[in-house]
Amino acid sequence: MKIACVGGGPAGLYFAISMMLRDPSHDITVFERNRPGDTFGWGVVFSDQTMEHLNGNDPISAKTMIDELAHWDDIDVHIVDGDKKVKNTSTGHGFIGIGRKRLLNILQDRARELGVKLEFEVDVDPNEEFLSSYDLVIASDGVNSKLRRAYEEHFDVDIDVKRNKFVWLGTHQRFDAFNFIFVNTEYGWIWAHAYQFDKDTATFIVETTPEVYEKVGFDRMTQEESCRFCEEIFADHLGGHKLMTNASHIRGSAWINFPRLICGKWSYKNIILLGDAAHTAHFSIGSGTKLALEDAIKLADVVSRPDFKSKEGVVAALDEYREERHLEVLKIQNAARNSTEWFEHLDRYLKMDPMQFTYTLLTRSQRVSHENLRLRDPAWLAQLERELATKAFGEVVNEPVPPMFLPFRLRDMELRNRIVMSPMAMYSATDGVPNDFHLVHYGARALGGAGLILTEMTCISPEARITPGCTGLWNDEQTAAWKRVTDFVHSVPGAKICVQLGHSGSKGSTRLAWQGIDKPLEEGNWQVVAPSDVPYSPDNQVPVPLTREGMDAIRDDFVNATRRALDAGFDMVELHCAHGYLLSGFISPTQNKRTDDYGGSLENRLRYPLEIFHAMRAVWPADKPMSVRISAHDWVEGGITPDEAVEISRAFKEAGVDLVDVSSGQVSKKEKPVYGRMFQTPFSDQIRNELDVRTMAVGNIYEVDHVNSIIAAGRADLCAMGRPHQMDPNWTLHAAASQQYKKAPVPDQYKSGFFQAQLNAQRAAQMVPLK
Repeated sequence: MKIACVGGGPAGLYFAISMMLRDPSHDITVFERNRPGDTFGWGVVFSDQTMEHLNGNDPISAKTMIDELAHWDDIDVHIVDGDKKVKNTSTGHGFIGIGRKRLLNILQDRARELGVKLEFEVDVDPNEEFLSSYDLVIASDGVNSKLRRAYEEHFDVDIDVKRNKFVWLGTHQRFDAFNFIFVNTEYGWIWAHAYQFDKDTATFIVETTPEVYEKVGFDRMTQEESCRFCEEIFADHLGGHKLMTNASHIRGSAWINFPRLICGKWSYKNIILLGDAAHTAHFSIGSGTKLALEDAIKLADVVSRPDFKSKEGVVAALDEYREERHLEVLKIQNAARNSTEWFEHLDRYLKMDPMQFTYTLLTRSQRVSHENLRLRDPAWLAQLERELATKAFGEVVNEPVPPMFLPFRLRDMELRNRIVMSPMAMYSATDGVPNDFHLVHYGARALGGAGLILTEMTCISPEARITPGCTGLWNDEQTAAWKRVTDFVHSVPGAKICVQLGHSGSKGSTRLAWQGIDKPLEEGNWQVVAPSDVPYSPDNQVPVPLTREGMDAIRDDFVNATRRALDAGFDMVELHCAHGYLLSGFISPTQNKRTDDYGGSLENRLRYPLEIFHAMRAVWPADKPMSVRISAHDWVEGGITPDEAVEISRAFKEAGVDLVDVSSGQVSKKEKPVYGRMFQTPFSDQIRNELDVRTMAVGNIYEVDHVNSIIAAGRADLCAMGRPHQMDPNWTLHAAASQQYKKAPVPDQYKSGFFQAQLNAQRAAQMVPLK
């Protein structure tokens, strides 16, 4: 085939090499608009896994790279705030790096050796005449791809320009570790990402917020002036060496914002996107070049197949290329998004102790977890666990404690650990009365070690129910039945139980979940109410908008249920203001269309839920805590956003809430959630660390590693799990056994089984896999 690679960076060169290795009869030309020695980056970071992949594709170029790679294991985190200078070092991270210019030289030499033609200082005009001259035209010309932009409407381009400003510099200072250097200046925080890539040179990326960027006046500085200014900031870490720019071809400031790029389609006619022309990943996780080289290998594989000559073969090959690589790109971009947001909100974390701050930095992308850190640097992680335990227990703790087993206090309620059984509707009550099922259901989870049991949404009146099977707390029979449950829970040493009180609003009068979730009852319906006459879905009832009289009656029902919760022996009460139920309907503009004092602004929409919370708090004992569950994201245009969730939480904090239970969604049928591991935890993180309020994370948390990572990083104070507890009442005890934690809350009756589980976990950890 006759192939043109437009762009002579690593992507285009490596694709040309890969194609010639598969069939040396190809006629391949790489066009590069710059000169052979020009390059505008400094160092490139790889992992050992990436090098194994490259070695499998082309051992010759891989060996040349390996012989010249710079290696380091440590990450040094420096925090400089006035006279306070802290350095924290974690080891075992295993980075390797090489200069971008040297990488290009290696790939250029290898391409020439294989017969690839290299044309420099050629700015290709991507017109029809050029395209028709080649069988394939590879757009490998980077994020600002001229080729992609010429046909942009065919590639479904999505660009999200990130908030922070950064500049890519270099220095001859030597670094023995990957360095993160955070300096609090008179203008605000400015920080550097610095790492060695050859024996004489290191990359030195300087980053800051747009506010600090403007205060300093970086936009008015020349590149030399920026370098000299940054040298003063980081003088203690540069050892007298200067900072250098290799972007002198750019007039004015070289500071930029990072553009996150993803294309829905990667090919059009005979054009195929490759590397940064198709996608980008933020520099803070160092995967851009890795993705580009792996793209090149996969693309070379699919276009080298015998059936690529047929129309059907071309379509199948390019679909496979895009689908496989797109999935890998999404994984990296998700990690990059987490990392980027961490740096964009650095002020949330700089208030933490240095060890915990370093932990949040190391785990920011969620690719490195608690146990992964233990494998890398067990001594460092053990020190962190001891520090967190000493703080939680209020006395010096000499042995590491898994973060999930740290105690926690809300007012006078002491929790034995950070594990919560999430509220899960069981739809198994009769006339709102909990029965033997509920006694066994909640009692088993208390025996299983959870620190706090949350009931399903318990309704404040018959009309407040979601379904006829929902539990209630509006009469004496229900109160007595709940007292039977709480008495059993309290017979388990250290176990606590919280009742979640709520009103279904527009989502009421529906069938049991297994008979048709959210489907209206076939008979026996009751009239539903809501802030406005907005049905939850076209299938659900049109609710009656609440009058002031109706609002007062519902408020009084909440107060009555709160009093009954005390009589029933609950340790805590949670007010349900999430998931599209009545109070969530008041808060969300998707359901609240009122024009009175309870509609319009967020302040007005919060007025009624806060009225109810204040009324409940007034009758709930001062020594007992209260929480509120919110939907931190409606996942729909025009709905509640995470930033608004902060303001919602702020209002409840000012009203006296002790804990914000941070969930999301289920407010509108039009929602489009972005699911994934711990997908709602970032909302908890934002609320907790912006407001300094206690939070509970929930949502696809199911592994021991998840919980320890969330608690250790301070992303939440508690972790609620629903489905894991459905399938394993003893989830917490199993977690303790797997971690060899000997002070777990094991009932006497279960100790022999716990001992056996510990032994089994110990044996499994010691087993060597058969080869």
